[in-house]
Amino acid sequence: MAVSETRHGKLRTWLDQRIGLADLEKLARKKQVPVHRHGLWYYFGGMTLFLFVVQVATGILLLLYYRPSAEEAYESIQFLMAEVEFGWLIRSIHAWSANLMILALFVHLFSVLLLKAYRPPREVTWLSGMALLGVALAFEFTGYLLPWNELAYFATKVSTETTGAIPLVGRFLLRLLRGGDEVTGATLTRFYGIHVAVLPALVTLALGLHLYLVHKHGMSVPPGVEREDAPRFMPFVPNFLLRDVVGWLSAVAILAALAAFLPAELGKKADPFAPAPVGIKPEWYFVFMFQTLKYLPGHILGIEGEIVGVVGFGLGGVLLLLTPFLDRRAVRGEPSPLFTLIGIALIVYVLALTYLGYTASPTK
Repeated sequence: MAVSETRHGKLRTWLDQRIGLADLEKLARKKQVPVHRHGLWYYFGGMTLFLFVVQVATGILLLLYYRPSAEEAYESIQFLMAEVEFGWLIRSIHAWSANLMILALFVHLFSVLLLKAYRPPREVTWLSGMALLGVALAFEFTGYLLPWNELAYFATKVSTETTGAIPLVGRFLLRLLRGGDEVTGATLTRFYGIHVAVLPALVTLALGLHLYLVHKHGMSVPPGVEREDAPRFMPFVPNFLLRDVVGWLSAVAILAALAAFLPAELGKKADPFAPAPVGIKPEWYFVFMFQTLKYLPGHILGIEGEIVGVVGFGLGGVLLLLTPFLDRRAVRGEPSPLFTLIGIALIVYVLALTYLGYTASPTK
């Protein structure tokens, strides 16, 4: 025992001299987390990060077998799922963790919005979080095509056609995304490069900035809690971290259950000359936009309805991005019911249009 303790002490000293273990421990002990009735929402940021780590780990394993070409992509995944030991499980966990990550990210976004956690000095934290949302959606969008199956092919075709409706730059963006005028093998190769090279670089920068700012400014306390009484605090290590770990273990259990009982399907190989399946839709997190565009009339004030819809979503995204600078009452520490109502209305709108998108008749 004494020899083991001595070796442990020498290793600790060696590491401390090189990477500053003592400084890291001091930093971890110093970090505090507010304790109040809204504290549950703090955990969704860590949950999103954990699911992203699962995405990275399973994605690396999938890359060992995946071949990014229209001729071999589908067959490589077919081989992975049928011949590679536990290959079907890794792909299913990757697919389900992607969906759960986006869900946790949306919950985190709206909790920050409703609890006014974007107030000074956290404006840049909000901006970096919005950048991470955009990168996460881009990850999902580019990764969806990679299996090169029928559903992914036609869903990508519909989604990129919507991009072409953007005024002035739509045609350029359409060709930039597709690598041409149509969804082809060039599109698959382009999406693969963006998915495994461009987006990881962007997420590294945005995530590093976001985590640094969260550490620098700490967890935000909602204005209502601040006005009532000074909140209590608990240490991040080990109190909050242990609760975070419980949530992560629960996520692993949910992922394992979903992957085992509802494994990801591969479907049919994409055939550009085949007719599109009836009722084709994008992934669930884009359905509310897709359904909105379906409801718009052909022309609004002489402008194509699709163009009006796309521009409207773009302006809405810009306004959401600028929320910390528009909500002046929250900046002054006053109640801002207007932005609370806007946040609630946005949640209801997204949920309602998503529900209608999945329940409406495909012929409508």
